[in-house]
Amino acid sequence: MDFNIGSRREVMQHIEKYMLDNMFNYLKPIDTIWQPSDFLPDSTDDNFFQKVKELRQSAEGLPYDLIAVLIGDTITEEALPTYESWLAVVEGVSKSEEGGWMKWLRHWTSEENRHGDLLNKYLYLSGRVNMRQLEISTQYLLADGFDIGTDHDPYRNFIYTSFQELATNVSHRRVASQSKKNGDTLLSKMCGVIAADEARHARAYTDFISQIIKVDPNEVMIAFEDMMKNKIVMPAHFLRELGKKAGETFTHFADAAQRLGVYTALDYVDILNQLIKEWELESLQGLNESGEKARDYVMKLPNRLLKIADRIKSPSLDYKFSWIHSI
Repeated sequence: MDFNIGSRREVMQHIEKYMLDNMFNYLKPIDTIWQPSDFLPDSTDDNFFQKVKELRQSAEGLPYDLIAVLIGDTITEEALPTYESWLAVVEGVSKSEEGGWMKWLRHWTSEENRHGDLLNKYLYLSGRVNMRQLEISTQYLLADGFDIGTDHDPYRNFIYTSFQELATNVSHRRVASQSKKNGDTLLSKMCGVIAADEARHARAYTDFISQIIKVDPNEVMIAFEDMMKNKIVMPAHFLRELGKKAGETFTHFADAAQRLGVYTALDYVDILNQLIKEWELESLQGLNESGEKARDYVMKLPNRLLKIADRIKSPSLDYKFSWIHSI
């Protein structure tokens, strides 16, 4: 992947002050932000076992596909160390920085870390899940790593995180809605607060790209085209279960999400349209011939993808996950 390393580093340094001045508009104080224990039964309370019993009773009514999607989301969130190490080697992000981009990275990942903690403990208490199989899948995902096609380019990486944070917001928000519909108000609250975190993080990354566009619009446009040509892959695209090949389980997880309407091909198109509008790409100035071609490709892409999405049929439920106990 070709890009001007020196130029990218200079741009990252240029917008670093903006990021530091504004980062806490997108993050919340550690002392007051929610923690997993705020939602889970307190093991020191006399009514702890009653609360766990109530949690399990609510979880019994959750559909199979919803449990599968929740587990896949949990494993994705639990693979956080991979994502932190990935962004730490992006051009312009130095591991030795005390107050620069590493400050953002550490604070962002510290907020994200709570998501996996909360969902994992909920699933453990729910009685619906084979936790050993879930843990095996989590370790595999960490060990296998991932290749999202961004290399060390900050433009591609921030375009990716903008897209991905919007996608996780949609997924957690829909799981919250369906959990409430199926009688699990506690899980609905959990996924709701996680979705709100993802929305804040999405605003941060889209804002960072907006700032980069102000000084290097042409290269951002080309980077966006490149990401969309290769397609945005999910961070858990190598997801697998015991005895499966890397990525084999992700297909079934994505099928479950499509059947439920938690995250679909249409959502992919909606997010693309949202980013086009957010970054005002239609009226972007300062593009050369390559940039104009890139914009033309990106602007036409949503309609092309819609035609494909309309032809996608909801996959049938014909797969049993090793993660889920039958009841």
